[in-house]
Amino acid sequence: MEESFIPTLRFLVFSDAHTQEREACRSIDRIRAMLSQAYRRASACEAYPGLDAAVSVGDLTDNGRPDQFEGFFETMRACLKPETRLLAVSARAHDGWTVDRAAVHAICTKYTGEPSDFCVTVGGYRFIGLSASNDDSLIYDEGQVKWLDDRLREAAEEDSARPVFVFHHEHVRDTVYGSTRFDGWGETFFSDVLPRYPQAVDFSGHSHYPVNHPLSLWQGAFTAVGTGAIHYAEFTVDDTRTYHPADNGEVCACWLVEADAAHRLRLTGIDVLADETLCEYTLPNPADPANRAFSPGARRARAKAPVFRPDAALRSERDGEQLRFAVSAAASRDGDPVVLYRLALSDASGETVFRGWTLPPYYRAAPVTEVTLLAPAPAAGRYTARVTAENAFGMPSEPVLSEIEVL
Repeated sequence: MEESFIPTLRFLVFSDAHTQEREACRSIDRIRAMLSQAYRRASACEAYPGLDAAVSVGDLTDNGRPDQFEGFFETMRACLKPETRLLAVSARAHDGWTVDRAAVHAICTKYTGEPSDFCVTVGGYRFIGLSASNDDSLIYDEGQVKWLDDRLREAAEEDSARPVFVFHHEHVRDTVYGSTRFDGWGETFFSDVLPRYPQAVDFSGHSHYPVNHPLSLWQGAFTAVGTGAIHYAEFTVDDTRTYHPADNGEVCACWLVEADAAHRLRLTGIDVLADETLCEYTLPNPADPANRAFSPGARRARAKAPVFRPDAALRSERDGEQLRFAVSAAASRDGDPVVLYRLALSDASGETVFRGWTLPPYYRAAPVTEVTLLAPAPAAGRYTARVTAENAFGMPSEPVLSEIEVL
């Protein structure tokens, strides 16, 4: 953390709470913990101890029942201090399942005091939020797209050197992790508007993809940030999409966002269940289009392949019809997490008979010390096992090799 960074604004952003019961449910417990941690972190900053806003970017509920909305908002309001503004947008997906969207918008307005599409000023910065359209055939309608364009233009005319924060549920296509057509969680409604405004900092959820994956922060013509999820995590790996590891329900993450007098931004990704920092980024004022240190190209240029310790050994054992391999975790050389391990088995002739992968729990704050990979047991014979580690850009480590005999 830079000592010279003195906040003048601080707000919390999260998404995909999927509240299920009004009083007793996992998400409500997690929201309480998240807000408590946010206030504690804020109060630790003597120069600026406030939390100016808490913003939820959709899927507040699991299936849009009125009691679920009430549980979400009543929990938020009970935990928020008077200094903290409550803002929320509703989603087409889970929030609109049970009642029509106009009723959903009315519920949100009742609890936040703002329209379902809002443009407010918090700490001198514009906050613009868009909920799903009243038109059930659309996620967002043409009027909303124009409204966003108008609000961003007004903000740019007022102060083009100041970031503007935008909130909606679905990612903008081909920006953050989870937003490609293959991933299935990106939309193009705002793809023509946001690139016209370099000061736009766009927060979205929907995918549940982890906040600390390096590609969950994206910079191009504007800045985009994936907000992870309160309820559970999801991933794309190679040609496998909507992948849920066994511990996906133990993932609960959010962003604490701060700005300073120079309009620099500090984004702190928080593992709520561990009460630990997952990642932290300081962005030079994103309103300046020259400040794109977190574009995919810039990050790739800085990235370095992971490395195993020189004495790393690949251990194996038979486990029924499977082979189980274990190796000490590889180390990052660029500060970003190691996100994947690959296993290949080749026979005595050199032909590859199996390829597989495992996702290490980099998306949680606990350190990864050892990685386990599984393969179906091949026919009897001698084989070479090869394990590599990869960063978010697919850069592989040097392999760890082991010769094994299958009986």
